[in-house]
Amino acid sequence: MKKVLIAALLFCSGASQAAECPDLLKFMKRKLNSQETVNFCEAYQGKTVLFVNTASKCGFTPQFEGLEKLYSDYQDKGLVVLGFPSNDFKQEFSDESKTAELCELTYGVKFPMFETIAVRGDDVDPLYRMLAKKSGTTPKWNFYKYLMDKDGNIVDSYASNTKPTDKDFIADIEKTLAH
Repeated sequence: MKKVLIAALLFCSGASQAAECPDLLKFMKRKLNSQETVNFCEAYQGKTVLFVNTASKCGFTPQFEGLEKLYSDYQDKGLVVLGFPSNDFKQEFSDESKTAELCELTYGVKFPMFETIAVRGDDVDPLYRMLAKKSGTTPKWNFYKYLMDKDGNIVDSYASNTKPTDKDFIADIEKTLAH
């Protein structure tokens, strides 16, 4: 009887935690150039998340460096940067190993990067469909950014030309982390 009660309590607490997970984290995605998948609820619940659609052959590609610096500087305060390569603007490699190599070797990216997805259009990935719905805007180009607070609310979205070093952008991140 005791074992049944403990199992029921564990099940209920797990169900409760899953129910508290924000909609934007109720996804599983495959890591870039890997077979490993990540359950966003388990990995990022309670974090401030910056979602970024990326591309390897874009004029904004050097933003990888600034995004990595943001991740490095604010990771201990609760920020996670999540990168999603996309070929929607015809500027991404078709081979994920080339994308991974560029991220890791050229820009030293250590923040999580995921499988190549569509971020707009008819075949938009469900995560980006939800980001667009909750923010009221779709990515206009590569390196479009969405900032989500630890409760799962979209704080704001940022155009591609908003550099990771932009003082107003950093202020928004710091303000979000403080709440």
